[in-house]
This record gives sequence, structure tokens and C-alpha cells, in this order.
Amino acid sequence: MSPNETVSFSCPDYPVLVLISGPSAVGKDTIARGVIARRPDEFFFVVTATTREPRNGEIDGYDYNFVSHDEFARMIDDNELLEYAVVYRDYKGVPKQQIIDALASGKNVIMRVDVQGAATVREIIPDVITVFLTPPSEEELVRRLTARKSESDQGIKLRLATARDEMKHLPDFDYCVVNVRDDQDGAIDKILSIVDAARCRVHQKPIIF
Repeated sequence: MSPNETVSFSCPDYPVLVLISGPSAVGKDTIARGVIARRPDEFFFVVTATTREPRNGEIDGYDYNFVSHDEFARMIDDNELLEYAVVYRDYKGVPKQQIIDALASGKNVIMRVDVQGAATVREIIPDVITVFLTPPSEEELVRRLTARKSESDQGIKLRLATARDEMKHLPDFDYCVVNVRDDQDGAIDKILSIVDAARCRVHQKPIIF
């Protein structure tokens, strides 16, 4: 090395895109929001667009962007969605611009996507960090689905059957985090540790899509 050669003493540091997936009612929203609540200046939560009706207590623009089928079709036509799919007879999709703007501002981005959508996102953005959130048991998942009081018995059976199939895709993910009902802070801690480790990688690249 030449005595006059300039050497950088800084480490690469780019914001990361974190995808949280898992069965219905596993607590994806709660954990994602918990991560952001811990470090609001570091993270951005992507608000998914959906054609389904709001559940009790859900707020438009916060929990989801609730849109008509016509508006969703327009978003597809205008290429505004990173990915979209039919989920239990309704459309769900991830708006691209939210992600682009948040990453450009230097924030880590968290998105919650079903298992089907996760596969699509991995193809489009290979550098996405994928986390599979799982309940500690099938019995606990049934309890959570029942506690929602938004599903019929038939609906619960359908979601449980879907969850069993989704669990088969666990090996496709980078990380698995168990969301225990009385220890949600534990799941949040693990996801924050995953993000912190990712931002310490030597061979980082900016998220581009």
C-alpha cells in the first residue's frame, strides 16, 4: 500500500427492507408496530392497500389503506404496487412509492405480507430480509383466530388449513421468530437484533427495485 493511498475507515451502512410474514392472526401488525414504537426515528411501516372491509377498531391509512375494487384496479394498471394478491376473496397489495420514499430518507422499512406475497417480493428484491413470525402452537393460533370474533367457524377452519400450508414455507425465509402471547417484547427484541446485525454486514448493498 502506498503511503499516500487514501483508506476509508467507515463501514457501509444502508437502510434495510424487512418483510414480516406468517399465518393469519399470528400478530404481524402488532410486532411490526412494536418495532417502530421502540425506534420511531429509524423505521417506517408500509401501509398495505386492501379491498376488504375494515374490522372493528381498524383505521384507514393506519392499519390499511381501504380502497374500492375500482381503485385497486387503477393501482394495478398504473404499476403502483410492488406485489398484490387475492387473499380470502379480497385484494391486498404493497404500494411501491412508500418504500422508495422511506428508504431514500434513510429509514429502515418494515412491511407485513402474507406468505404468497413474500415469495413475489423475494423475486423482485433479493436483498430483502425475510422473517417468518409463528405462534408457539397450533392451539394458540386457533385461540387468536377465535378471539378476533370476525370469523365464522367455517372461516376459522379455512384460515387454519391455510396456516398449516403456510408453515411448509418456513425454510424459504431467512429468520423464524416465535410470537409468544405474554412475551411480545421478546419477538420485537429479536427483530431489532436482526436489523442491527444486517446493518453491520460488510457486503451491504442499497435496496434497488
